Amino acid sequence: MTDPAAETKQRPTEEELREVLREVEDPELRMSIVDLGLVYGYEVDDQGMVTVDMTLTSPACPVGPMLQGMIYHKLSQMEGVEDVEVNLVWNPPWNPKEMASDDVKMMLGIW
Repeated sequence: MTDPAAETKQRPTEEELREVLREVEDPELRMSIVDLGLVYGYEVDDQGMVTVDMTLTSPACPVGPMLQGMIYHKLSQMEGVEDVEVNLVWNPPWNPKEMASDDVKMMLGIW
């Protein structure tokens, strides 16, 4: 049986998801994972399940599980979010010259 109250909950928009994800920082670089270009995609389905596809600065990055936990914690606190799944993907490989914001490129000295 479907919970009528659950059906009336407002699901977060993609922009709201992006803004919350922007608050998550890579603990080594102290920069937003969104601005670094580590978040490849995110969506929320009709049941409130949020799926995030992201990568790390390298496959051997030791903070991967920490970042996944931070994302889960932040997004699961949003109104209308029932569950969160964070997928680590490696294709395409992260390339800050192409994926990072201009501000991050400037801070990292990449041009």
